[in-house]
Amino acid sequence: MKLDDRCYDCLLSRVRLECSLCKADPECTRDIVQSCAELLSRLRDTKKTHPQIASAVHRHAYGILGCDDPFTELKIQSNREAMEVCRQVRPRLCSFRDLVLASIIGNTYDYGVKAHTVTKNFLGFFEKSFAGGLTIDDTDKIKPLTRRVVYFTDNCGEIVFDRLLLEFLHSKGAEITLVLREAPILNDATLSEAEELNLEHFVTRITTTGLGSELGVRLECAPAVLEKALAECTLIISKGMANYESLSLYDNLPPVAYFMSVKCEPVAEEVGVPRGSMVAMLRSSAENT
Repeated sequence: MKLDDRCYDCLLSRVRLECSLCKADPECTRDIVQSCAELLSRLRDTKKTHPQIASAVHRHAYGILGCDDPFTELKIQSNREAMEVCRQVRPRLCSFRDLVLASIIGNTYDYGVKAHTVTKNFLGFFEKSFAGGLTIDDTDKIKPLTRRVVYFTDNCGEIVFDRLLLEFLHSKGAEITLVLREAPILNDATLSEAEELNLEHFVTRITTTGLGSELGVRLECAPAVLEKALAECTLIISKGMANYESLSLYDNLPPVAYFMSVKCEPVAEEVGVPRGSMVAMLRSSAENT
């Protein structure tokens, strides 16, 4: 997915959040936002995708701020809160569809998106969202494909709900390759967060998307273990919008199940759903092109 003009304010709002998290003063924040806006203007007419441009902007902000991971505390807080909510809702999650929906509700742990706010009452939000269900529900088509899965994760907090789905797939004999970010960017999950949640117990192998602090996926740069898993898998599970924006540009992929909360208008328009929708959408390569 290419950069949409509406993405500018959203990207810069996240830069402002990063400055706030690093306790930058107002003058420093203005300078950093201006510098990132200038970089954004230089990159807008290149062939880079939205996730690639966003990654470059955030890395630029991190470099000026002198901080490798401004979201550290938010990630810890998200995982802690999500674990408490999981303890309360887990007994009612009885089916594959239930677990998929729970993992998609978890995808709303996404900070700094201009039109989206992470609720302070996540349990109440979960209850309401779970009752609302999926706007696109392809779970009946997705479940039979889960023999060999490549699972692209997204945010902290969210991966706590992912763990429930991974446990279910593991119990059914699925071979799972779990994919995380190689280095911190925004509140995306990395290997260290996966280790803290003991996700290695429910998957066959764990790897990264490569490329360090990079949103989305660039398959041409994938580590060898990921490249092999993609060649052999029966299904790709893609969590979140950045992974959708990347993978939907590729053809000749295995079937892809996009699990996401649609948090912005450009993605909502491309998918054909209202913003705020929860979708479990199966796409073939022919539909991605």
